[in-house]
Amino acid sequence: MSLTRRDLLQIYHAALAAVQGEICTRQILSDYDSGRPVAVIAMGKAASSMMLGAITALGDIFDKGLLITKEGHCDKQLQGMKNIECLESAHPVPDQRSVCAGQALLEFMAVRPAQQDFIFLISGGASSLVEVLPDGLYLEDLQKVNQWLLGSGWSITAMNRVRKSLSCIKGGRLAQRLTGRRVNCLMISDVPDNSPDVIGSGFLSPDISDESQSENIPEWIKKLPKAPPAPLLGDACFNTINIHIVAKLEDAMQAAKKRAMTLGYDVYLHEDLITCDAQLAGQKLVRTLCDGEFGLHVWGGETTVCLPENPGQGGRNQQLALAAAVELAGMEAHYFLAAGTDGSDGPTQAAGALVDGHTLQRGIQAGFNVQQTLASANAGEFLQASGDLIVTGPTGTNVMDLILAIKQPVV
Repeated sequence: MSLTRRDLLQIYHAALAAVQGEICTRQILSDYDSGRPVAVIAMGKAASSMMLGAITALGDIFDKGLLITKEGHCDKQLQGMKNIECLESAHPVPDQRSVCAGQALLEFMAVRPAQQDFIFLISGGASSLVEVLPDGLYLEDLQKVNQWLLGSGWSITAMNRVRKSLSCIKGGRLAQRLTGRRVNCLMISDVPDNSPDVIGSGFLSPDISDESQSENIPEWIKKLPKAPPAPLLGDACFNTINIHIVAKLEDAMQAAKKRAMTLGYDVYLHEDLITCDAQLAGQKLVRTLCDGEFGLHVWGGETTVCLPENPGQGGRNQQLALAAAVELAGMEAHYFLAAGTDGSDGPTQAAGALVDGHTLQRGIQAGFNVQQTLASANAGEFLQASGDLIVTGPTGTNVMDLILAIKQPVV
């Protein structure tokens, strides 16, 4: 592996470490003192790491815990603790485990003593992992909706607005079940603007998103049974809920900058979120890199992919990286990394990819046609053959995606 590729991976991992759930949660809860036992509920891809941080920080006042996370993301250390119930659920499309997790959540809350405080630890992915369906809505309907949303090219804000309308616990509806209870909610943000009402589809926050895309919702979705009206901003159920964002994309980007500077790179942070089509983003960002200064360029965001009818293997970061590789073809001293901070990219085990000027040649030699690959959303197979995939496993965080690119003078 070249030194530059090693540097890029080191910078990426430094960014992940800065937003790691266990550390961030422990820091925020280090001075928490309720004076009485507290119940902890962790939901999302980073639930395990956040729960570990809470256990360390709370010590003797940690009473009972409920953890709901993605399959394969539950820490073995937590699975052996008698006072914590650990559930692994489905992501990105909910299944029966999601419904069971929703029931477990309500039961866990219902049996807690009337005066007990709650700490919620919420991270991205919770929208799929935990669900309570309204009367008349079947799991098959919810799955069909989520599959459509994931291939729609819509933003996470627009997708989660639809999800809220079909849930008895999202859009602030869970807060109604906690009226009068003291609740502290720590969140790792995986959404633009770090909006609590969008993270996990807003279990404990009023829905303040706009309806700008409502007219584009298919008629078959509009006809599905909806959840009861959600509580509005100012409702009494939100009065005793305190929400704190403990980690966000900006923190990861700053950490990437800091590590790159220690490695001797000039660093250019691009603050505008990258939210467009993944393939288009890959093309545009390489052009920006080629026209820019020498050094490390840092972007962040979450792109979209409009999936074909029978998509191949890959995710938005792999699609973006492969599109970038096409633009980089034949170039020396240019390296481009696109990866999720949660360690997974779409329904794959890869976080993303690190490509260079020879990626395209390696993939073609392995028998791939790059344009067909992009059109079929099969970037993962191409990048596996070219040797450019990044595999981290669960990272303990989830703050959207990082895009890191290095431009060096050709020697």
